[in-house]
Amino acid sequence: MTLENKLGITDQIELSKTEERISKQKAKQLFDSGDIHHIEVGTFQGLAQIHAYLFDDIYEFAGKVRTVNIAKGNFRFAPLMYLEPSLVHITQMPQDDFDAIIEKYVEMNVAHPFREGSGRATRIWLDLMLKHGVQQVIDWNAVDKADYLSAMERSVVKDVEIKVLLKAALTDKIDDRELFMKGIDVSYYYEGYSEFRTRDV
Repeated sequence: MTLENKLGITDQIELSKTEERISKQKAKQLFDSGDIHHIEVGTFQGLAQIHAYLFDDIYEFAGKVRTVNIAKGNFRFAPLMYLEPSLVHITQMPQDDFDAIIEKYVEMNVAHPFREGSGRATRIWLDLMLKHGVQQVIDWNAVDKADYLSAMERSVVKDVEIKVLLKAALTDKIDDRELFMKGIDVSYYYEGYSEFRTRDV
């Protein structure tokens, strides 16, 4: 079933392509306009700002906490009854060094607060925390898709693997436009979106 959307699209393939194109345009705008500097760092409110920025042209639920339980493969994200208190807890978690930031990111991934697009918004949120906390960001091009997905799946039990993987991909090119654009492309590729390149949309 196709997600209800503002564009009235009922074909899943068409919706996926349109969502990718429009939200990548918005990701590029987020960087180029400087709006990214006005995002609250490390809070759920900041993550909601990012999500709304990317998806508001497509979905009514952009930036709003999901109202349904969701799962991906065999993994069930935080149940609705625990979601709101979980987001309050995550917002209050420390973010002053690399390990603390990744632990916070792992918790937000488990919460998966939005109906669609949580992963893509949360990776931008993660890079903002790293930029502010340790003056580095992740070069997502250096993080293999299969390695990343399996490490994230296991991170709920043990986060050592995802920490090692992401630490190896850190760079101090925190304001590099090309790195940001390529990072968006890789982030979308993790989720199965690779029709458009961010710099070209």
